[in-house]
Amino acid sequence: MSWGELLLSRRLARQVAFQTLFQIDLGQCDGEEALQQRLAEIELDDANAGYVEEVVRGVCRYLNALDAQISEVAKDWKVHRLGAVDRNILRLAIYEIVFRDDVPVPVSVNEAVELAKLFGDEDSPRFINGVLGTVVRTGGFA
Repeated sequence: MSWGELLLSRRLARQVAFQTLFQIDLGQCDGEEALQQRLAEIELDDANAGYVEEVVRGVCRYLNALDAQISEVAKDWKVHRLGAVDRNILRLAIYEIVFRDDVPVPVSVNEAVELAKLFGDEDSPRFINGVLGTVVRTGGFA
């Protein structure tokens, strides 16, 4: 597999993780059920399926801490008042930045901005970039 194919497959895995988190958040459904359903719908190699499982479970496990970090950084925004797209992109990206040593921080930020361009509104990319920039400058969890 070429470097470009690896990046595309990880980008797809990140999209699947985001979509699963979005489904859990909006649907208020069981995380494990949503995860297994989503993984059954899309073909990922073992490494990327493992990434999706770890990230989704990790975000669910640390949801309160991730939301507290978002609230700390985005001072004028309550997490529950953020759009579901922005909220879940931030949760995913901050989880990667804080807990995933295999994903370089600039890649996490860039990929979050790309998700915002794809799924968010016209202000989402700038908002996501600004919040994540502050998270990176302050060193992760407050």
